[in-house]
Parts: sequence; C-alpha cells; structure tokens
Amino acid sequence: MSQVNIARPDAPGYDELVPSRYALKVGDIDVMMISDGVLPISPTTMATNAATADLSAWLSDMFLSPEVLDWPLNVAVVRSGGRTILVDSGLGTEFPGFPRAGQLAMRLDAAGIDPASVTDVVLTHLHMDHIGGLLVDGLRGRLRPDLRVHLAAAEAEFWEAPDFSRTAMPTPVPDVLRTTASRFLDVYRSQLQPFETDYEVAPGVMIRRTGGHTPGHSIVRLESGGDRLTFAGDAVFQCGFDKPEWHNGFDHDPEESARVRIRLLKELAASGEQLVATHLPFPSVCHVAVAGNAFRFVPAVWDY
Repeated sequence: MSQVNIARPDAPGYDELVPSRYALKVGDIDVMMISDGVLPISPTTMATNAATADLSAWLSDMFLSPEVLDWPLNVAVVRSGGRTILVDSGLGTEFPGFPRAGQLAMRLDAAGIDPASVTDVVLTHLHMDHIGGLLVDGLRGRLRPDLRVHLAAAEAEFWEAPDFSRTAMPTPVPDVLRTTASRFLDVYRSQLQPFETDYEVAPGVMIRRTGGHTPGHSIVRLESGGDRLTFAGDAVFQCGFDKPEWHNGFDHDPEESARVRIRLLKELAASGEQLVATHLPFPSVCHVAVAGNAFRFVPAVWDY
C-alpha cells in the first residue's frame, strides 16, 4: 500500500503541529484516516474482568497512566467507484466536557473533504462516539439530502429499547447513549439503508455484521488489486492484542465480543492484511501477528 493525497488542493490551511489525517491506498481504493480527537476514560473500563494487578502490570508495560487514558477516536473516509464513504463520525458535542474530541467537521475541512461530497455513511454501531459527529449543526447541515446511511438492521432494532444489563459503564454514559441513539434514529431514519449480514457499499467496500460489542456491530472490509484492509470499529481495543479475553465496559455481550475479537485477529494474522480501528493509536494502521496464545500489534511504517 502506498500513500495518496485525496484532499483538494484549495483546502483551507490549519497549523497543526501534530497531524490529524493520514492517507493510503488499498489497490484502487483511496482511504484517509482522520482523528476526531481523544476522550478521557478510566483504564478499568477497558478490562472489567481483569485482576487489578494484571491491569496495572499491562498499563505499566505500555507506559500508560493508571488513572486516565486518552482514548483515540478514528474515522475513515473511503473513495471507491465514484462514491465517497464516511465510516463513523466521532463524538460530536454529546459530551461538552470533552473538548479534545468532536473535531471531525473541522478536520474534514482541513483535509479538503467537502461534506457535501459524501455519498454514503457506514456506521459500525450507534454508540455516541461513532454517531455524534453527524448530529453537529456544522456538519449535519452540510450533508447532501440523498445521503445513504448504512447500518445493520439488528443495530437499529436494538436501540429502540437498549439493554445495558451486561455493560459496566460510568454512571452518566448509558443515558447519554440512549438519548443520542434515539435522536440519531429520529433524524436519519428516512436515510437508513439497513442490511442483515453483509452489504457491498461500493466496489471492494463490504460491511459485515459481527455482533458482540453491540448486537449489530459491524466491520468494514476493503479489497482491491490484491490489497486488503479492515476497519474493525470497536471489535479491537489497544489491550485486545495482548489480552484478547479482557472485556470492555461498553460491550453489551462481553463473552461474544471476546470471541469476535479473537476470531478476527486470527483471521487478520493469517491473511497479513492491514487493520485500522476506532480506538487504536492514530492513525491505527497496523498488522496483526500471533504471539503465543495472544497477538501482537505491529504498527505500519508511515509512508511519506
């Protein structure tokens, strides 16, 4: 895979000391990873079934804070067959106390991507940090009226009456998740394109429902010219390579989430294809290697 610049040459200039976008090619498919920013999260949320000592040791080994983690939020823009596809949309303004997140509208502009050029949105699931950006006035009002929004039918059905009984989220989060998903479905219901198991959005761009994290959680598989890349949404977190059996507090079915994660990581390790995911360190482009009974995160070398 090689780097490609998919931005407009007349894009507005933003003085960013740290880059917030990274472009690459998957065969004939253009991909741009965009950072929506980071949000703070308690490390225990990443490993609700882990012993305190094991989590502390992992955090120390990874040089991560034992108190608060900066959780990356990654979004993708994919271009194939004349379609421009936004994969997830970040947090938006659903949590005003997290000013370092919800940067998508500004960063699309910085990347030279006109929201009106987006023909399709693919949602891995309806958690607020994946749909919030589409509810922001600065972005929502700039989207085309014939925008198609793709998500698993099981996901839309689940959020009509969500069950949080198996999650372990901070106290205010479930209510915000519920109200955000309800508002999103009200706003975009007429544009929803639900699918059952899998669906090809554009040439070489396939959505596949995995379940686990949420009942309709889905991943996006790209394939063109012998190249392959998977956007895994919330199927894989940073600790999921070393500790794939750890449960995330946002998992609605923790045991199934672990099975989905292990199955996907085995598949990616065998195929050698590249992986990106919402909450891996930006730009998150990596390979997966088997490491004993677990896996190893192998970051891709940036292509300049």
